[in-house]
Amino acid sequence: MAVRTIVRLGHPALRAKCKRVLNFDSPELLELIRDLGDTLSDFKRERGFGRGIAAPQITVPVRLIYIDVGDPTPMCNPVITGRSRKKMTLWDDCFSIPDLMVKLRRHLSIIVRYQDPAGHRHTLKAQGPLSELLQHEIDHINGILTVDRAIDSRHIMYRSEYRKLGAEGSIAL
Repeated sequence: MAVRTIVRLGHPALRAKCKRVLNFDSPELLELIRDLGDTLSDFKRERGFGRGIAAPQITVPVRLIYIDVGDPTPMCNPVITGRSRKKMTLWDDCFSIPDLMVKLRRHLSIIVRYQDPAGHRHTLKAQGPLSELLQHEIDHINGILTVDRAIDSRHIMYRSEYRKLGAEGSIAL
């Protein structure tokens, strides 16, 4: 098990525009995928939440995300190729700012093109929570953080305050 340190808001790795994965035969790629999976599992065990992680969150500037919503899925070079006009509003959180909640808008559904660890191309249509998760993780590999997407500065709060104010998604500010 190779749990890596997740960097926090302010670390320059979180603002880097990541490079494409080019070498799919690389043992380093497989090691990075394992590290992302182990780090995600460890964070979820420690904090009680977490569905995805991006390589820059462990200081590796490559276009690789790892999601686990029941089926662990590493995604190399993911690109959003289609977006719904309809959007959803939600409170988002992030491993790199684990004590903050940010209210933002995301597309209700998206289409993502990506490559698996063997380099094979795939297309995924996602909506709702999976769409939100993929947009969040793809933002990471583009150097964009959830705080950059806040509706405005009044829509950022500490997780402890969020919990005090009530049920998820029902806070009116």
